[in-house]
Amino acid sequence: MTIYAIGDIHGHLDLLRAAHDRVETDRAREAGTDAPLVHVGDLVDRGPDSAGVVAFVMARHAEDARIETLTSNHDRMFTRFLEPVPRPDPRLRAGLGYLSPQVGGLDTLASYGVARDAPDPQLAARARVPEAHLAFLRDRPASLATPQVFLAHAGVRPGVPLEAQDIDDLVWIREPFLSDTRDHGALVVHGHTPVERVELHPNRLAIDTGAAYGGPVSAVAIEADGRVFVLTDAGRVPVRPMSP
Repeated sequence: MTIYAIGDIHGHLDLLRAAHDRVETDRAREAGTDAPLVHVGDLVDRGPDSAGVVAFVMARHAEDARIETLTSNHDRMFTRFLEPVPRPDPRLRAGLGYLSPQVGGLDTLASYGVARDAPDPQLAARARVPEAHLAFLRDRPASLATPQVFLAHAGVRPGVPLEAQDIDDLVWIREPFLSDTRDHGALVVHGHTPVERVELHPNRLAIDTGAAYGGPVSAVAIEADGRVFVLTDAGRVPVRPMSP
């Protein structure tokens, strides 16, 4: 069965809409009606319309049971910031907070109408961010397993069974996952670490193509035989496997 996946979005509603359009065009042409579509997370932060992205994804979930969205480090930081007592993420680099410019939380709050110079950004955001948006983001699973792939926002801890992975690793890990060449038991489909173009390694598929930094939101089709295609306006483009 074909599986569709969409990489990190980071508040770029226009790019997300285009990715969905490419999936629907490919679905009609190639995949039939049952192929699932999975967003690997990072709906919010850094881009111009995180609020619009969350609303769009929620609407698509309500319309289409084939769609799933995974939790991620940025989406989790957003919801934790808006708890009555904000919880810093344990994996966030020391010295950074949700409103640090490197994280992009101020861009998310601005998309909900919170002034960038608000004296109490958390209080202003709690008045403006719909509870339904926060509940949706909190309820997202950290991973999704199918017979052919394992999807998680950031990746997996090498050597740990897929069913025993820690959620902090699933949403934050880079190394040793990125450089590990062992078989994880399934092809791991992930975002989190930006790449110039979709990369197919022997044990993982990287699909965050840097929308947060001016790149595209990539949509891919993964076939049961291991072939992977990037979806473009002109159709499918095969992803060539990288050398081990």
